[in-house]
Amino acid sequence: MESNQALLAIAETLLQQKIAPFAAVIDNDPEALRSALQELGNASLLGLRIPQHWGGAEVDGITFRFFQEIVARCSGALAFLQAQHQSAGSLLARSENEALKQQYLPYMNSGQALVGISFAHLRRTPSPIKAIAVPGGYQLNGQAPWVTGAGCFQTFIVAAVLPNEQVVYGMVPFQSTRQETGGAIVCSDPMQLAAMTSTGTVTVEFQDWLLSAAQVVQVEPLAAIAKSDRLNVLHHSFFALGCARAGLDILERTYQQKQLGFIQTACEALAQELAACRQAIFTATTEGNHSPSNLFATNLQLRAWAIELAVRCAHAAIAASSGAANSNQHPAQRIYREALVYTVSGQTAAVMEATLARLTFSTRLTQI
Repeated sequence: MESNQALLAIAETLLQQKIAPFAAVIDNDPEALRSALQELGNASLLGLRIPQHWGGAEVDGITFRFFQEIVARCSGALAFLQAQHQSAGSLLARSENEALKQQYLPYMNSGQALVGISFAHLRRTPSPIKAIAVPGGYQLNGQAPWVTGAGCFQTFIVAAVLPNEQVVYGMVPFQSTRQETGGAIVCSDPMQLAAMTSTGTVTVEFQDWLLSAAQVVQVEPLAAIAKSDRLNVLHHSFFALGCARAGLDILERTYQQKQLGFIQTACEALAQELAACRQAIFTATTEGNHSPSNLFATNLQLRAWAIELAVRCAHAAIAASSGAANSNQHPAQRIYREALVYTVSGQTAAVMEATLARLTFSTRLTQI
């Protein structure tokens, strides 16, 4: 436990000193974002869920959520990009492919190997990527609609649905390339997004791509992602909590500059509500990594509360910053756009419903 606290202290110092002051540049400049990611790697903070015998930090779940929160408070683009890599590390660590683990895991915590993911599309029906078993592996066809980290990650783990409703996860190059067999991967240009534009989010087209058995991470039922979404419904909340705190940071600084009492009053009220929401979410998380199904409805409401708070705190920062907040370079503008991303990150139909229900309450809840 002490080692986890020390790790968080190191992370927070690094983030506050080397990341937060440059958040605006990191948001727009892919090279600055890559450098920020490497700062985390230099501090051995990119393999937090990877076992120690594979070179990772192997922190507990609560420590990992604290970390995600403090990264999101300092830079949304960095929080989003490193989360892809951390997820890839967790997935690889659970794989039975020992050779693939040996190839990547020892180098992921330091950032020597950088790996992305693409399996959110499994929530779509029908899946936009299909696979069939062929001699030596699987043949992939279709399009991965959102893959983050182009120009930064060398490889990514893609998921494709088999005819028997199983899903194959495999390691593929993160660049346009063609195989001798005729298979191809075609990456689009980076999308022009409203937020976190430096993250290099692209679409990736698979044309008869041969995923060799040696590159297979795992095969599991398609239903597994829906089960994971229910069990882990709170996990994206920590990014929203960090975003909300970033909005309040601006509100506090603005009060110091303008010395208007109503700004301080608003900041204190929002900070009190954020503390209540945060406490409720961390309490729900400590009840177990896999919350009982009867807590799912409550956890959905907590997730929606965190999303709403991120937007309200960012909006408060804009209101207090006056016309200056209309500049793309203003931090309140960036945080407001980040709140947009956290509203839809990892979204399922249940999360969407809970978010809209929260937004249409005539009287806001301050506790659940």
